[in-house]
Amino acid sequence: MLLYFRRSSNKMCLNLKLTLIPILMKKLCNHLFTFALLTITTSCYKNDFLDKNQKYTIEQFMNTTQIFGSDFSADEKSILITSKASGVLNAYSINIETGEQTQLTHSSDNAIIAQSYFPLDDRIIYTSDQGGNELTHLYIKNIEGNSIDLTPDSAKASYYGWNQSKTAIYWASNKRDRRYFDMYRTKVIGASIKEGEFQTKKLYTNNNGFTPSTISDNERYIALSERLTTSDANIHLLDTQTGDLHLITPHDGEAINEPQFFSKDNNNLYFTTDVDSEFTYLMSYEITTQKQKVEQKAGWDINYAYVSHNGAYLVTGINNDASTKIIIQNTQTKEFITIPDLPEGDISSVNISDNETQMTFYLSNSKIPRDLFLYHFKTKTLKKLTNTLNPEINPDDLVAGQVIRFPSFDSLSIPAILYKPNHTQKGDKLPALLYIHGGPGGQTRLNYTDRIQYWVNQGYVVLAVNNRGSSGYGKTFYKADNLKHGDVDLKDCIASKKFLINTGYVDSDKIGIMGGSYGGYLVMAALTFAPDEFAVGINYFGVTNWLRTLRSIPTWWEASRNALYSELGNPETDSLALYNKSPLFFAHQITKPFIVFQGANDPRVLQIESDEIVAAARKNNIPVEYIIFPDEGHGFSKKINNIKASYMTLEFLNKYLKGI
Repeated sequence: MLLYFRRSSNKMCLNLKLTLIPILMKKLCNHLFTFALLTITTSCYKNDFLDKNQKYTIEQFMNTTQIFGSDFSADEKSILITSKASGVLNAYSINIETGEQTQLTHSSDNAIIAQSYFPLDDRIIYTSDQGGNELTHLYIKNIEGNSIDLTPDSAKASYYGWNQSKTAIYWASNKRDRRYFDMYRTKVIGASIKEGEFQTKKLYTNNNGFTPSTISDNERYIALSERLTTSDANIHLLDTQTGDLHLITPHDGEAINEPQFFSKDNNNLYFTTDVDSEFTYLMSYEITTQKQKVEQKAGWDINYAYVSHNGAYLVTGINNDASTKIIIQNTQTKEFITIPDLPEGDISSVNISDNETQMTFYLSNSKIPRDLFLYHFKTKTLKKLTNTLNPEINPDDLVAGQVIRFPSFDSLSIPAILYKPNHTQKGDKLPALLYIHGGPGGQTRLNYTDRIQYWVNQGYVVLAVNNRGSSGYGKTFYKADNLKHGDVDLKDCIASKKFLINTGYVDSDKIGIMGGSYGGYLVMAALTFAPDEFAVGINYFGVTNWLRTLRSIPTWWEASRNALYSELGNPETDSLALYNKSPLFFAHQITKPFIVFQGANDPRVLQIESDEIVAAARKNNIPVEYIIFPDEGHGFSKKINNIKASYMTLEFLNKYLKGI
């Protein structure tokens, strides 16, 4: 639930965090308090619903293991993943034959994100920041166990992968100019493993805010992204031999163009675009002739396109009504690959081994957490490598999300995902909770969310609203909230109440609203600008002062600054409008209880925003609860903190919404 500005799965994520050093005793007390909370069960809350359904604690739900990422080892017998099995994200390996997992890093504080094995041995590359500040560095973990920082400066670095010959890695950093990211290649095979002795070459110097996206196998061409607005982006092609920079996506009006990959002969760039279309589709651009060709279309956005190491397979991901489906094609025979016995669900993180015989991917749905699967192209067999759901939880006690649509105030159809407790029937009077995603251009999807399952398991109806401005429903829908935030999107949320009431099992007086980041903003906007609509609010690090937020975006967001301003407003020229949509300045209108969760190290929604809205609302003599996590940024990475926040949310809801 992050504050970000994006189209589909693309890259404009406002995922930025400040580092503050937590006070040791405060941190210790925080953890002791959380431990005490975990000893309390929710069995004391008795009503008809609780008697009918198996109840689980938040600790049990959080013991479902979060995993992501995948990379094949040199012998293609192991998979490298990132897992939160230890309570903090660390690197793990999975034995393909046995499924046995081995922890490779042992951080107890900073999240470690596994990126890749080395191509000839079991060294790994990972990224990590400090205290959630998002100033990520690249590290090599040697076989001996020690780690080397490849980017030992105060800048932010991003991993871009290996070159085709697997002798060097590509990465980007803003170390030269904090506003923009340059692209580098570092030779790590055959080089000394001592820190500082790697051979690094700068491939692209970014003086114009064009962000490097992908590079051809021969390193001659680099595709650069230029973000004009959140709905308008260009692609420039840089010829590193001649220095020529060429705009390859001239167009009228607004259109999103995103580079995907270069062909293996280095002659074509494949990219997604929505020129003259509601949804993005796949195009190719022939570099020598400058001819463009439509390669693939679907009735929904094509989120991404991926080609295997030697070009044998093309994979495209389609955002089909909040669930990604993939199409796999053999590029030589043109045959489409069908995976047998594939469960229904959202597929992500497709990765094909270098010898192109095996493929990994994650699959999840609203009742199944992300699990890693392995498909073998020759034997046509599918194998499940992980079982991340806590074995203490019976899957039959979980609830499947149902895609629904309801008309908003202006008759626009709004998609949402409905979760209702098991055994619910008409005539029940259940409390309900709107769940608002971040963004504003995010999308709540049909995949597993432990907190949603927890609240539904405790007897709350949850409606995850994809209000106008959400990704995945066409560019008209995506742009429908531009410069109207806190107005039309809030009205969508209010309109959803009618749908909930018409179900016949929701108590009209017990509907709350919760959200994180931009969703947290809509929570506070609802309590401020529509104070009679919702009974309570739950705000996870939400924006409350747009003037401050847009003036304090991190330096490295310079390339996207104008795009953000075009959608949300310029704090210098649109200050009155931004003032009028900022809940902080109208906090005297809040009349309903709310709770706020805030990371002290959050760089995009600064702690002072939550401090101020809490202080202002408390003057109204209404119940306001405020929890600060000194070791978190924007989005909480530690399991113990997520447990505490979810438990306190339930306590708050039981008291002020359910009334027990």
